Amino acid sequence: MLILGLLEWSVRSVADSSDALATPLQAARAWWDLLWLTTDEGLLRVTFFTLGTAALGLVIGASGGILLGLLLGLSARASRMGFLTIEVMRPIPSVALIPLAMLIFGFGVRMELCVVAFATFWPMLILTQAAARQVEPRLLEVSAALGLTPLQRIGWIVLPAMVPRLFVALRLGVAVALVVAVTVEIAANPHGMGYAMMIAQQSMEPARMLAWLFWIGVVGTVINGLTLRTQQWVHVRMGGVALERDVS
Repeated sequence: MLILGLLEWSVRSVADSSDALATPLQAARAWWDLLWLTTDEGLLRVTFFTLGTAALGLVIGASGGILLGLLLGLSARASRMGFLTIEVMRPIPSVALIPLAMLIFGFGVRMELCVVAFATFWPMLILTQAAARQVEPRLLEVSAALGLTPLQRIGWIVLPAMVPRLFVALRLGVAVALVVAVTVEIAANPHGMGYAMMIAQQSMEPARMLAWLFWIGVVGTVINGLTLRTQQWVHVRMGGVALERDVS
């Protein structure tokens, strides 16, 4: 509160009539006005567009990353075969894919989905591969001795052992998905929170621009908190299941 008060005072005293700055109170009023807009520029509609696109892109990228990461983590031969391709493709910035995605899909949801999926695929792949490699070898030996099929081995042995590390990958993927989605909207896609912030900047409405900026930060914080709470809940549930097994 002290920082906000100092910021309010400094902006009002230095640049009260500036077209490029706005006080926190003005930004809060602009946010309140956006909240009650029922048009396509309204806060909720724009936010749902960005979150929906980021979530769907994360699902696509994470699904591919987890599946391929399991294969590379459990098979040394597959890891060696895919090493060069991964090391060449992984350093490509996701925003560098925007021109290609625009040529293929044009403006809209599919273009943004493509870039978000590409951005989230690589961290999920690398972290899943590392998690699969760290599964206790004795567990794999027991599953082989029991004659489990590969799918049973993955579903009953590998995935439960990887859950804590997979949630670390998921938290990273969620953050990457939101950042990339907003970046794509700022750079190319005329939809979502990033585009709304750019329109406010180009219209010389600093209060609305700051309202969107702070709102994006709030949304990211809430999503990260929900992901962390889900991770803790899963850990508690898994601990309870393990305790029941030990007692029985």
